[in-house]
Amino acid sequence: MTNPLSDQAVFTYFNEIGIISQLTAGLFEQGLPEGLTLSQFSVLNWFVRVDVEATPGRLARAFQVTGGAMTNTLKKLESKGLVKVEPDKNSGRRKRVTMTRKGNQVRDKAIKAVAPLLREFAEHFPAKKLKRQTRQLAEVREYLDERRYKQS
Repeated sequence: MTNPLSDQAVFTYFNEIGIISQLTAGLFEQGLPEGLTLSQFSVLNWFVRVDVEATPGRLARAFQVTGGAMTNTLKKLESKGLVKVEPDKNSGRRKRVTMTRKGNQVRDKAIKAVAPLLREFAEHFPAKKLKRQTRQLAEVREYLDERRYKQS
């Protein structure tokens, strides 16, 4: 038997996260350099956060998009010289994607571009509180990530 109050609390929690995501995405995208979109930045950031190399399929699964959508994003990043897509040496069909030095520089530039927003935010929210909340949000993300792979 489910608890309607608990259901509402969980819905409200995820609703707040969704709204925060939309608001921050809009602000962040305004500061992105060189015609970079948020989805393109996110791929570059993935290489710094997760792994230095990936297949297009792995990236598509990580971002929960179709293979075609990821291929399109990778082609745009490759045309800007931000990633390198090469055939896998061990497989004739598979591709390997890596971020270039320029891609890393553009990612860093994007983060520096939003530094004023980050500083403004830090004035309103103490670092100690943010660190605690970040740990809690990381637990939520890890749970949802693990759940996603269990259902595949």
